Amino acid sequence: MHVALLLISFAVILAGALVFTNAVEWLGNKLSIGEGAVGSLLAAVGTAMPETLIPIVAVLGGAEGSEEVAIGAIIGAPFLLATVAMALVGLAALGYRGRRDQGRELKAHKPTLERDLKFFLVFFAAGLALGWGAPAAVRIPAAIGLVVAYGLYVRYTLLNQGEEQAESTIKGLTIAPSRIQDDPPTALVVTQLLIGLGAMVGGAHLFVEELLSVAESLGVEAIVLSLVLAPLATELPEKANSFFWVRDGKDALALGNITGAMAFQATLPIAFGLAFTEWHLDRFGVLSVILGLAGGGVAYWSLHLRGRFDALSIIAWTLLYGIFLGYVLAS
Repeated sequence: MHVALLLISFAVILAGALVFTNAVEWLGNKLSIGEGAVGSLLAAVGTAMPETLIPIVAVLGGAEGSEEVAIGAIIGAPFLLATVAMALVGLAALGYRGRRDQGRELKAHKPTLERDLKFFLVFFAAGLALGWGAPAAVRIPAAIGLVVAYGLYVRYTLLNQGEEQAESTIKGLTIAPSRIQDDPPTALVVTQLLIGLGAMVGGAHLFVEELLSVAESLGVEAIVLSLVLAPLATELPEKANSFFWVRDGKDALALGNITGAMAFQATLPIAFGLAFTEWHLDRFGVLSVILGLAGGGVAYWSLHLRGRFDALSIIAWTLLYGIFLGYVLAS
């Protein structure tokens, strides 16, 4: 039963991702927002909500070990994005190169993506630097600084958002009647956006619950759940958005969805952790941050110097995640 529910929840997340991506493209069109900002803000923050709720719920619950789960979830999500999610985008670009006009090359708004990655590298590293259990007198100002930094990031993204997506490249709104699919009203676009987001949130929570049940029956430790299974359950399925966009050749949206989520996860969730936990990273947390920074560095190098994710980059991201997973399972 748990396995069946696990598969059902995954299907719900994927269906929600399809509906959500279609609505996000239309919303960006209605608001005259460039592809870079649509991916880095609307799509990234929207799909980051489920995994952001995990540490909040854990801390508010106050159960024994909840702080460890919260910190693990906060650190695990950006690490997964900087390794596995990037590798999957590279594989999708390679696998669908025949149907993509740009082939293997990534046709994206490079200034937006490179800025996102620099932002991630700086602030994720700051989270590591404060991971020694800094006193509240240090943590609270740092948390405020991270919130302000993300606000500035949003402002700058909107000012440097890239070109708007051509309306002719957007598929008709999924829930709209056929006669208005190619020119849907904004209210209907927002409705579909909320339906897609709701499906992803609900599916992700069911996915987590069933993963926890399966893991408990196997005797998996809590640290594995917080650093490995929770991010896999909430972050990776939602990045199906990026897979569908890469398949359709919409690389700016696909990559912005990931790098924007990395920028978000490296600031606001960490700010929450700094403010409401002791923020002490154990060896697992330190390793995941270091490997996540390495993954972000590989992504920046690939985009800045080569303009594509080649086999070498994909192998590097896979090895980085494999090193972490092997270390966790061996401990």
